[in-house]
Parts: sequence; C-alpha cells; structure tokens
Amino acid sequence: MIRVAIANQKGGVGKTTTAINVATAMAATGWKTLLIDLDPQGNASTGIGVSTGDRERSSYDLIVDELPLAECIMPTRIPGLDLIAATVDLSGAEVELVAVENRTDRLRRALAQDSQHDICFIDCPPSLGLLTLNALAAADTLLVPLQCEFFALEGLSQLLQTVERVQQRFNPDLGIIGVALTMYDRRNRLTDQVSDDVRSCLGPLVFETTIPRNVRLSEAPSHGLPALVYDHTCPGSRAYMALARELIARLPERRKAA
Repeated sequence: MIRVAIANQKGGVGKTTTAINVATAMAATGWKTLLIDLDPQGNASTGIGVSTGDRERSSYDLIVDELPLAECIMPTRIPGLDLIAATVDLSGAEVELVAVENRTDRLRRALAQDSQHDICFIDCPPSLGLLTLNALAAADTLLVPLQCEFFALEGLSQLLQTVERVQQRFNPDLGIIGVALTMYDRRNRLTDQVSDDVRSCLGPLVFETTIPRNVRLSEAPSHGLPALVYDHTCPGSRAYMALARELIARLPERRKAA
C-alpha cells in the first residue's frame, strides 16, 4: 500500500477538500483507497458523509488504544473508498501520547497490517504536533496543498524544515510527491505572483493542475458528499480529477494490492 500524507501546518489551505476529492478520484479510477482522518475536527469524515454518531471506531482507537486496523475501518458510500474516521477524542491524543514509548511510530505499525488497499491518504491536522508526526513517519510521500497567498509561502518553508527533521530522525524514505496550488483565482494578481514564486522555487515539484476557488467545492461537504459526486462537472471537480491523474503518474511503479 502506498501511503500519502496530506499536510500543511497552516489551516484553511484546502487539505481536507484535497484529501476527500483526490481519494474519491483514485477510488473512481479503480484504486482500492483508504482515507484516514487524523484531524480532531473530523471534517474529512463529515465531508464524506459519515455522521458523528456513526463513528464507533476512530483513528484515536487505532493510534492511542492500538486497536487492530480492520476494526477501525468503515466503508463509505463511495465504491472502493474506505475510511478511518476521526472523533473529538483525538484532541487529547497529543497529551496522552507524550509519555508513550515510540509515540511517533504508532500509525506506521498499524498500517503495516493492511493488505486490502492500494493507496492510503492521511488527512493531517493543521499543526506539526504528534498526530502529524505520526502521519509523516508512516507515509511514503507527502502531498502539500498550498493556498495562493503570501502567508502560505512562509508556512511552506516551515513545513519543508519539518520534513527534513522527520527524514533525519524517523523516516529517511519520506519524500514530497508534489505541491498542489489551491484556491487559485486568476482575477487576483497576487495569486499569479505566489504561483510564479512557488514554481520558481520548487520547479517540477509543483503540480501543473491548480485548484480554483469554486462555490461547488465549498457546498459539497454540507451535503456529506465529495465535490466529484456532488457536481462532477464543476471546475473544482474537473481540477481534482486532473490532479489525481498527475498524482498517479508520479506514484512509484508498484503492483496494486490483490
């Protein structure tokens, strides 16, 4: 199973929207996909149509209580897409894990049990705490959503420094598969300036596909649906399908799970 962490410590950059829709796009193209919601807010779980009352097991149970992976996985209404939901219990996980031995390695050990999925996406919280470190330690690669605004550039430099530290201490094989520019607005000159700056700095690491500001992307979570299901013809959905195709082209050549 290929493991992709979706992370950026800055909030509001489109991490969860990206996680939901790229995971849906991968499932639609035949990949057996697992989405792990590691954010205590649980927005990825809600956005995929799983209400709070339906979350009997969660990523908290997986990481803190070390329940078997199979007991924490639940199906979604999207064919080929499974979910490990998040609950508010996760908000206390950072404190509970502080005194635990090998506290950054729990998610990696849990995912080693999976032989059913081809790819796993981990939606990280907007911080660089223990939950995000668990995701980065468990991941093969990192997808970074980056909002097209000035402050996002500062956050990117901090994230790159964190990735370097994770490589040195926990996961030497961690790479960055790409940076996805989100909330792109061609009417705004600053958007183009930020895009040009990121591309000149990171070059081919930046995906060609940009995710536009789109009302349908914002509406879809309130209906408990990925935008690709809510309105597959809207510009946001088409952009995420294109991003998924780019992502597939960058993934390592591995056979899919049986």
